[in-house]
Order: sequence, then C-alpha cells, then structure tokens
Amino acid sequence: MIEELAIKNFAIIEDLRIRLAPGLTIFSGETGAGKSIIISAVNLLLGGRASSRLIRTGAESAELEALFQVAPDSPAARAMVEHGYDPADGLLVRRIIHRDESNRIYINGSLATVAVLAELTGSLASISGQHAHQTLLKEDAHLLVLDRYGGLMALRQAVAEAYRAIQPLLAEGRHLEALKVRQSERIELLRFQRAEIQAAGLVPDEDEVLERERQVLRHAETLMRALDRGIAVLYSGDGAVLEQVAAVGKEMARAAAIDPALSAFAHRLDEMGILIQELSVEMQTHLGTLQVDEGRLAQVEERLEVLRRLKKKYGGTLPKVIDHLEDVERELDGIENIDARIEANRRALEDAAAGLAECCRRLSVGRQAAARDLARAVEAALATLRMEGTRFEVAMSRPAAGAGTEPYLVVDGTVAGEAGIDQVTFMLAPNVGEALKPLAAIASGGELSRVVLALKAILAANDAVETVVFDEVDAGIGGAVAEVVGRRLHDLAHHHQLICITHLPQIARFGDHHFRIEKTVVQGRTRTAIHPLDDKGRLEELARMLGGEKITGRTLAHARELLEQR
Repeated sequence: MIEELAIKNFAIIEDLRIRLAPGLTIFSGETGAGKSIIISAVNLLLGGRASSRLIRTGAESAELEALFQVAPDSPAARAMVEHGYDPADGLLVRRIIHRDESNRIYINGSLATVAVLAELTGSLASISGQHAHQTLLKEDAHLLVLDRYGGLMALRQAVAEAYRAIQPLLAEGRHLEALKVRQSERIELLRFQRAEIQAAGLVPDEDEVLERERQVLRHAETLMRALDRGIAVLYSGDGAVLEQVAAVGKEMARAAAIDPALSAFAHRLDEMGILIQELSVEMQTHLGTLQVDEGRLAQVEERLEVLRRLKKKYGGTLPKVIDHLEDVERELDGIENIDARIEANRRALEDAAAGLAECCRRLSVGRQAAARDLARAVEAALATLRMEGTRFEVAMSRPAAGAGTEPYLVVDGTVAGEAGIDQVTFMLAPNVGEALKPLAAIASGGELSRVVLALKAILAANDAVETVVFDEVDAGIGGAVAEVVGRRLHDLAHHHQLICITHLPQIARFGDHHFRIEKTVVQGRTRTAIHPLDDKGRLEELARMLGGEKITGRTLAHARELLEQR
C-alpha cells in the first residue's frame, strides 16, 4: 500500500506531503481544486508518461515521491528481489521531471527505468478513473478482464509466446519460397561471382605487395644509380670513405702509442670501417636484385588491374572480396539445398502451429468457464449496487478466417493472435424485459460507473493489487445508489487500501480517513493544499458537500446523521 506521497512543483501544487493508511481514504474538495492532479501524480509514480507541461509555472523541475509498503511474498516483493531490491526496506519511488523533457527515476535511491518502475508497481496499485470507463467500452479490454478474472493470464502469456515464436518461422518460409522462385537466376549469378573470384587466386595483402613492387620496377634505373653511386663513395671509388677512415684509424693507432687515451678512438674507427664495408656489401647485394624489366612491370600492372576490378565490384578492399566469396559460398550452399530447408521449415511450422493451437484451445475452454462465472458475479455485484434484475452476459465469438489467411495461424477456422482465437463482448440489459446490448451502447453514465465498480471489485478480490484508486466512481449517480456504492467501497477496503475521489457525501461518509483538497491564491499564485480532517472537520466537509459553501445548522444536522448512520 501507499504509506506516504509527496508532490513538489507539479501543476498548481507547490509543496504537498501526505501520509496514507489502510482502509478507505476519501479525497474531496471543490471542482478544480487539484484532486485530479494528485491522481496524475500517482499515475506517474506507477510508470506513466511524463511531460514538462506538468511542471509548475516558474519552477525548473517537478518532483514526485511515494513510499510503498510491500507485503512479503507478494508479486511486487518477488519483482523487487529479481531486480536486486530488498522488499523489507519498502519501495521508495522518486521521479524528477525537468523542463528539457528529461526526467529521472530513482527506486530506493538508485537510478531506474520506466519499464522497471512499471514492473515493480504493476501489482502494487491501480487507478480506475474516467479512462477506465472509456477503456471498458473497448472490446479488447473485455477479453483482458475475462482472463484476469479467470486466472488465465499465464495461459494467455503462453499463447502470446507461441504466437510470437511462429512469426520468424513464417518469415523464413516466405523468404525461402521467394528464394526458390528466383533460384536459377540467383544461382547463376552466385556461381559466376564464385568462379570469377576463385579464378583470381587471391592472396591476402597481395595488392599491397604488388603496389610496392610496381614502384620499384617503375624507378629501377633511379634506384640503381643511387646504389652504385653510394657504393663508390663509401667503398670502391678513389678516396672512398672506407679508405679515408682506415687512414685516420692508422694515424690514431700510432698516436695511441704516445697517448693511450687515443686508443679508444682508433678502436671505434676500426669498427666504423667494418660497418662501412658491411653496408657496402649489402648495398651491392641489393643492387644485384634490381633490373629494368618491362615485362615484369607489365605483369604486375595487369595483376593489379585484376585486383582493382574485383575490389570495385565486391567491397572496395581485398579482405572484403575474400569475405564476399565466403558469403557467396554459404548462400550457394543454402540455395542449392533450398528444398531441404523448405521441408525443415515446414516441419518446424507444423510443430509450432500445433503448439499454438493447443494453447489457444485450452485458453478458449478456460474462458468459456470463466465467462459463465463472471456473468453471475457481475449480476450479483450489480444487484448490490441497486441494479437488481440486470442481466450481464459475456458473449464469446470466433471470427472466421478469410481468404489468403496464413494457414499456420488458423485454429479451428479462426485466425489466432497473441490473445488467442476468441473475441469477447460484454453485454448488458439494465432493465427487465430489455434485450442485451453491448456495453458500449449504454447511454447512462451512472450504469456504466456501477459496472466499472462491480468489475473492479470482482477483479480486486482476485488480484494481488494492494492499492486501488477510484476517480469518477460517482459519475452519473446519487442518492440511494451513491450510498450503496459507498458501502461497496467500504467492504472492498477490508481487502485493499482504497483511495477514492468523490463529490458525494453519501460515499464520503464511509471513509476511514478523509482529506479535503482546496485551492487558494497566495501572493498572486494559485496553490493547492490538502488537509487531513478530524471528526469536526469531516462533519463540516460533509455539510459543505451537502449544501455548498454556506453551512447551515440544517446541513450540519444532516451531515451528523450521515456519519452516525455509517
């Protein structure tokens, strides 16, 4: 349940903090005081979508915070453990919304994502407001309600997983069939590419090696002249460097007889002579490898042109050409075995389709039993809400598969989807003698509100959700009906923490706790405040709800009577 809620710089709320308790908590106040803003804040703390438009004028950010008490062994506790949180610490959710549309979510002090937040809070709280009324008019929601009531969500998930598992097999089958249609043309192209690349006899880095050889062949005469001149200067020419170094070395050796310190110079000159001689030999050897060979240059040029064409066609570099050859060989292997692959895909599809069909049939059987029970439960719940004699039916149908439907998705003549093969419509006849009509055809807001409440109460009895927030639960109702709605909410609060926003004193009087929300203007700025009411405050608030802002002795007496009859 929600233990504490804090809201700062959110819409017209500047700074608000309230502590909540088990049971039925009532929020009341004038229209526009900010009751719906509190619901919006709770929705964001449950993982709803944030917008900078919600930030209070003049503030750079809005901050929302809620502390949830998490029951041991509850789905929320298990989800917290899976994500590395300790349920014993409770669940502290903090959400900060900035002007630049960036926002941060903190769970027990650590950054988290919206997806994780929604997963953790999914079984902690739910909001039933005007959106829930509109959602209930959509038949897709009817199927979800039925599955939740029947405890069929695990089976529904199995159907969804089987459905999703078959999709890549269908895509592969379509790809293989299309491949087979153009098989001969594609094989011809791939075989040509393979032959062309294989005929080239590629060697890794061959183009780089040949580029260097071409440079040498193109400038062979220049290189030969440089080496020949260098050898002459160093070794073989008149007055060569080696000859001069040897002469200096001998002179240093003679001088070392006089000054032994010069012997080191003589030794190094000897070493220098040896190095010059070795270098000259190496240069002579390299010179011997050079030759002006126009024939070899032509061969290199031709080979580089072959490699250039291949690189241009197949990726731009030699490694990419080699990779392309491997891809071609793999694809050829696959295409040349296309019939075997198609057959393997067909067998896999048959197995997957059989698994999908089995799951769909089991889910459908479960839904048929749940539909009968749900209809009886809703009729009984509506009877307690002053809709005696109302007939409620869960109409199930299976639309026939049309022409061109993927046969592997057809189960008993119906196209299967992620939710199975059934369509469900909630049918209602509010008055005796009337024909059953789809829920969407109900004109009375009061009747729709009570159907929503009945379904919420029925589902809440089965759900592990710990907190239920009701907004607009009193839409279109009043008087005696409002009283029975209030009693129903009070009964439901024995099992869940209930937070109810209402304008009706007949509902408000059943609250275990009561808060008044009011809007004031302070120094030219609108502010929303929330006040917990004591017994005197509750009496005055009920009197206001009964008779308006001007409280009379008569309205006070009526309010006192309502509280005493509670």
